[in-house]
Amino acid sequence: MSDSPFLLANRGFHRDLEAFVVGARFSRDDASVAFALGDGTVSIVRLGETPVWSSLSVHDGACLALAQDTTPGGFICGGDDGAFQRIGPDGTVTEIAPFGMMKWVEQVASFPGEKAKGALLACSVGKLVHLFDSDGQKLRDFAHPSTVTGLAFDAKGKRVGASHYNGATLWFVAAKAASSRKLEWKGSHTGIAIHPDGDAVVTAMQENALHGWRLSDGQHMRMSGYPSKSAALSFTRNGRWLASSGADAMVLWPFFGGGPMGKAPLELGGGDGVICTQVACHPQQEIVAGGFADGLVVLADVGSSRILPVAPPEHGSVSTLAWSPNGAWLAFGTEKGLAAVVDLSRRD
Repeated sequence: MSDSPFLLANRGFHRDLEAFVVGARFSRDDASVAFALGDGTVSIVRLGETPVWSSLSVHDGACLALAQDTTPGGFICGGDDGAFQRIGPDGTVTEIAPFGMMKWVEQVASFPGEKAKGALLACSVGKLVHLFDSDGQKLRDFAHPSTVTGLAFDAKGKRVGASHYNGATLWFVAAKAASSRKLEWKGSHTGIAIHPDGDAVVTAMQENALHGWRLSDGQHMRMSGYPSKSAALSFTRNGRWLASSGADAMVLWPFFGGGPMGKAPLELGGGDGVICTQVACHPQQEIVAGGFADGLVVLADVGSSRILPVAPPEHGSVSTLAWSPNGAWLAFGTEKGLAAVVDLSRRD
């Protein structure tokens, strides 16, 4: 065992994939993790006592977005070759939909359904969001006034939200006719997160701020003061906190006690002037992972503010963070091509 204070040295493994790591996601069955790369390949790691790596050629160009599939062991991926792709548990790559070489599939999302019913896939191409069932059959398109910059299903899969210029739009996926709720605020909105209880939507903005809407009464929520743009938003499991990047610490806004308006955010894991580039909240506990521009990765306990070092400030800016659904594994990737996984399961 290493005497390093960083968890990666003692409880993790990594590999240099020699390309920008666009995204990392775990399969819904916790059995594997995928790393989508800027060279069009996706590296799959089968987890276990001895990790098994494999590399798949998925896009003729760059991977732009990665998400879990609706099925337990697969993934979906979008690229700048206009292809919306599915990666099966056995590594088979199949095309869900082709949109042409001049189109970019920039956002992808999925909802697993409930009791094997209602599973959905979505991707964005320019101003359109395309909705599919779990078999890849096209259901409908949703049009927006400008390019879609963020895409997310709510926790129940009843709505899909898209961020775009001058706001966001929520679409009711089961409505017989296209039905939406428009959330307006002037400016460029670059990402979206939906509160776990479905009553709030938050977007990241080009002007170094977040904007939110409380759906029950239409109240606007303005969260500003960031020195840089916020590239990542993540709600804690119970929705009490919204973690965000874009400052020299992980910035957590309280969504309880009347917050976030009129409440000061909690800042964790910073203090040395290096910008936090990625955040990801633990799926079961009030713990948040943060990645920084110098490569540092840390864990923070929200209640105690205790910080655990995961990876040293090496290997380039952290470009993606992901938790396994059971919360036992954390994966991260960097702009220089490092892909790493840390085992955080309880040990006797």
